[in-house]
Amino acid sequence: MAVIYGADAVYLGGESFGLRKASKNFTLKEMKEGIDFAHERDRKVYVTLNIIPHDEDLIGIEEYLKDLQRIKVDGVLVADPGMFVKVRNTIQDMPIHLSTQASATNYETVMFWYNLGVRRIVLARELSLNEIKGIIKRIPKDLEIETFVHGAMCISYSGRCLLSNYMAERDSNRGGCAHPCRWKYFLMEEEREGQYFPVYEDDKGTFIFNSKDLCMIEHIPELVKAGISSFKIEGRVKSQYYVATVVRSYRMALDEYLKDPDNYVYKPQWLDEIKKASYRDFTTGFYFNKPSGRDQVYTSSSYIRNYDFVGLVLDYDDKTRLATVSQRNRMFVGDEIEIFGPNKDFVTQRIEKMWNEFGEEIEVAPHPEQIVKIEMKQRVEPWDIIRKGRGSDSIG
Repeated sequence: MAVIYGADAVYLGGESFGLRKASKNFTLKEMKEGIDFAHERDRKVYVTLNIIPHDEDLIGIEEYLKDLQRIKVDGVLVADPGMFVKVRNTIQDMPIHLSTQASATNYETVMFWYNLGVRRIVLARELSLNEIKGIIKRIPKDLEIETFVHGAMCISYSGRCLLSNYMAERDSNRGGCAHPCRWKYFLMEEEREGQYFPVYEDDKGTFIFNSKDLCMIEHIPELVKAGISSFKIEGRVKSQYYVATVVRSYRMALDEYLKDPDNYVYKPQWLDEIKKASYRDFTTGFYFNKPSGRDQVYTSSSYIRNYDFVGLVLDYDDKTRLATVSQRNRMFVGDEIEIFGPNKDFVTQRIEKMWNEFGEEIEVAPHPEQIVKIEMKQRVEPWDIIRKGRGSDSIG
């Protein structure tokens, strides 16, 4: 979905050596399928090797790297010097990107890695836009700078968090973060054991470590003018719908700016579209000022979800105007739905008629990934997404 909806490259984690060990990551077979899909469309795939490893974590890395080379990975992301040495000694020509986990915050650090052969560096998220500009002005032309523009912000410095180790015995820096920063906390004075005081006005406690999500969709011109080579959207452990929705908005905004920078006008609907995926409240992180209390969410760790992904278009028949759709959430005849695709605005219609895979007319599609046919008012295409607003299971 990232590729179809406009990403120039995708970074992903395998079953080892990355920072999302707690989730179901790509097997080598799945990775190869994704790489082939991306390469057929002239896009790239990078694999994360960005844990901060102990000796035991490096067991098997040479064989894994050779497997990555065999399936034609376009590059790897590392954060640790030992991992860098392992990659360089095993596969000399493998492009290496420096992960944000390496906490590159200054020109000297950037040049240290450049002189070792790194040609793309993902800067630490703790840098301001002015600091980023200052680094870019001094670096060689063949060094690319990548920065995060969208997604979850870590409460700790470039992810160097010990809360998960202490509270859940899961090492954040080795891929096991339990996200305790999203949990609810209370304040207790040591002489008043059992008396819990809210840290904020909510008497149910506070999510004091819970950062807002980064969102820079309104600041594309400033980012491009700064000389940043690559915008990074955090999409790991996210849904197809989330990835498609967010990538689409940034792709449209960036293309609109590059087409005519002097006459570029920001369109609020790009952010409106992002808000139709699950999200937290937004912040610009460190780009313009240091985060303050306003950049935290104190009332809940939950995502805001106003829309549901209900179907993915597989095919469309121009003669019958029937779309073949793979169901993702319940759809009813009478539902008001929105359909959108890569680089085009959404359209709205009601579901007037719907049929199951046996050609029988139905009122509801209740089964996960059920194949249905829907009568469409306008032409749709494969990979188009169907969504509907929450709170109205059936409006017919």
